[in-house]
Amino acid sequence: MRELAALVGFVLFLQQVPPVAPLAPQPFDEWLSAVREEAKERGISDATLDAAFAGLQPLPIVVERDRTQAELVMTLDRYLQRHLTKKVVRTAQAMRTAHAAVLKEVRDKYGVPPGIVIAIWGLESNFGRFSGVRPTIQTLATLAYDPRRSAMFREELFDALKILDSGDVEPAAMRGSWAGALGQPQFMPSSFLLYAQDFDGDGRRDIWKSTPDVFASIANYLASHGWTKDQSWGREVTVPVSLLARLSEVAPLQTEGCLARRQMSVPLPVATWSKLGVRTSSGGALAGADRSIARASLVSGVKRHFLVYPNYEAILEYNCVNAYGLSVGLLAGRTK
Repeated sequence: MRELAALVGFVLFLQQVPPVAPLAPQPFDEWLSAVREEAKERGISDATLDAAFAGLQPLPIVVERDRTQAELVMTLDRYLQRHLTKKVVRTAQAMRTAHAAVLKEVRDKYGVPPGIVIAIWGLESNFGRFSGVRPTIQTLATLAYDPRRSAMFREELFDALKILDSGDVEPAAMRGSWAGALGQPQFMPSSFLLYAQDFDGDGRRDIWKSTPDVFASIANYLASHGWTKDQSWGREVTVPVSLLARLSEVAPLQTEGCLARRQMSVPLPVATWSKLGVRTSSGGALAGADRSIARASLVSGVKRHFLVYPNYEAILEYNCVNAYGLSVGLLAGRTK
């Protein structure tokens, strides 16, 4: 009882203690000054910093967008129906024809088929119509100053400054999404430094205006993340109702990785899926080419099901959402 009385007294004491006011954020100008000093220590030139930081102030709209990101609420089936419209497919087919020559060169160098490149390009930039309108340095500085994910965006800000310092793009032209993604491939600055390509040979990695650079950069990203030449990403299949009822026993969902991977079954040999009754979407046996794939995972919507292969993992490295990955694969298949 004495312990209880002491506890009650302590709680009453805490209720009388005035709350501690939260620490005031560091003024933006002071914060930016420290960022500039660190950037200089990392080798960024004064000229680049002068141009990038002149009159820089946070963008409140960027923080608002970061706090209110839309979640995918449509079913997988509905998402695919809505996004792979006849108009999108026709545009993808037309763009593949129009850019056939450079797509062949990209395929020969990186091993990524034209349809996959066109599909990602279409989904990321509406086939080159969109490359972002937000000033990237201001966007990244805003997100780095905001405490929610400051460490990650601070590094992306330094990488963006490295891009400016390299001369690939002028400060006024460096624009992208509200999250700092750049150009038509929507690369974060860290990805730009690792994967962007100067495929047209003009001395700049221009993922804003140069279509060859855009295509090569997308293909290089996929190849660097494990895309295997001459292998498919996967296929739509039919699955017996009896197998769906016991799928959690036969092939349970994965337990690691991003949400998309945790919505995929553990991989099984394609031959095993065939023995379990999985067939092509037309009802035929899984093709011999598919049997050469070592293992495959099942991704299911409400009515539609897909066997996905190792190349699908490379697509998920671009954007780890199954609706996105399947949209890329299906759109690519319709551009042949």
